[in-house]
Amino acid sequence: MSYNTFGREFRFTTWGESHGPALGATVDGTPPGVALDEAFIQQFLDRRRPGTSKHTTQRKEPDQVRILSGVFEGRTTGTPIQLMIENTDQRSKDYGEIAHSFRPGHADIAYHLKYGIRDYRGGGRSSARETAARVAAGAVAQAALRHLLPDLKITGYMVQMGALHLDRANFDSSAISENPFFLPDPGAVQAWSDYLDGIRKDQNSVGAAIELLIEGCPPGLGAPVYAKLDTDLAAAMMSINAVKGVEIGEGLGAAGLTGTDNADEIRMGNDGPFFLSNHAGGILGGISTGQDIVLRFSVKPTSSITTPRRTINRHGEEIELITKGRHDPCVGIRAVPVAEAMAACVILDHLLMDRAQTGGIRGRIGPED
Repeated sequence: MSYNTFGREFRFTTWGESHGPALGATVDGTPPGVALDEAFIQQFLDRRRPGTSKHTTQRKEPDQVRILSGVFEGRTTGTPIQLMIENTDQRSKDYGEIAHSFRPGHADIAYHLKYGIRDYRGGGRSSARETAARVAAGAVAQAALRHLLPDLKITGYMVQMGALHLDRANFDSSAISENPFFLPDPGAVQAWSDYLDGIRKDQNSVGAAIELLIEGCPPGLGAPVYAKLDTDLAAAMMSINAVKGVEIGEGLGAAGLTGTDNADEIRMGNDGPFFLSNHAGGILGGISTGQDIVLRFSVKPTSSITTPRRTINRHGEEIELITKGRHDPCVGIRAVPVAEAMAACVILDHLLMDRAQTGGIRGRIGPED
């Protein structure tokens, strides 16, 4: 199975399966001299790991990361960084009944049609378990960004779960890390909890929408046409399991606007140009403007549910299937730290590409000396 590598100058390759002995990432392109240790990476993995609340899968994985190479005396050496996370709570017997059947809405049938073979234990490479390796790689990117762009901040949060929507009038960023939904509205947490409890008790699952805010990104990252920053951010989000749509800035809402509504007017300030609005989401022509980058993506409901669904098996027989095992009633919850990790990888990749092409030199705006 090919195409397991993401990025250009900063790139990582993930490996391993949901029910194999371990999974991990090989990270290449990290600048030397960046402070990095296992404890730093672990804090990001702990936000994603399963079994941390009743609202996620009850698979109990500590997700303890080990750095096998690329770090010496607490700093990166510039050589490939090998990261490994052992699987310790596999329950492969849960998947015995689907060994020859295809779960509706899952990648099972697509994998079989393409490869003629698949690891049915938890979905193998198509499992959301693979995202633990991405988060580990993203932590390396975060360490490098703190070294190179200390003012950069990447924050993800939920804005929708099924029929429930974030009331932006109550937006409180300090609440994001204080509840299991990454919800920036502390007053709505109980209602969201009760709603998801009902979904779970009905043996069902539900979709979600996540918003990502990138603050402090300098202008000039990205390149026209085939290396646009928004293109790579969208590709990064779409590569996450169960993501079905991405929008940046106004996104699909721009279709309902006029040119006068959508244009982000510009004025000159003491510190340079500034924009009066941000309909573009911080990116114009594929290049960052220095404004906040804002993107959203939708996550489909978890395909593995215990409600019977009609499907077929490998013999072409029509059957009804119940998927046993431990599954997230809303997989979108744990997509938040994964999205932050992928965004960090993209921003670092583009920062390194920009340094290689322009050396960080920027166009001048204002009176000539």
